[in-house]
Amino acid sequence: MLLESLDVSPADFERGTGWSIEERGACRGDVCVPLPPSARRDGGRVDVAALAPRLGMPLVADEEHGLWALGPSGGPSARVLTDARARELELPDFDGNPFRLSSLRGQKVLLVAWASW
Repeated sequence: MLLESLDVSPADFERGTGWSIEERGACRGDVCVPLPPSARRDGGRVDVAALAPRLGMPLVADEEHGLWALGPSGGPSARVLTDARARELELPDFDGNPFRLSSLRGQKVLLVAWASW
């Protein structure tokens, strides 16, 4: 989640992370993490810098551009992907025939993407 401010609305935080801010703390599914009083700001907003360590989310600042990047829960050793299955992808091959990624199921595949912009 990219942020221009560490002071965000609970709705924006939930949209970006999946964690809802409730009276009992930050909750996702059946898991709720109590929050320190410093995590709540006036007007119902939340302080991402106070939330991030409690939720195990890395927070990195780009001071030159005034941006922050909030990583996924679980710390640096956590798996970001829940599994390694790619969604179905169909593109034309060199001859214009449709090619499905799933035709390579069971094989290791390296996808290389490139954009000129």
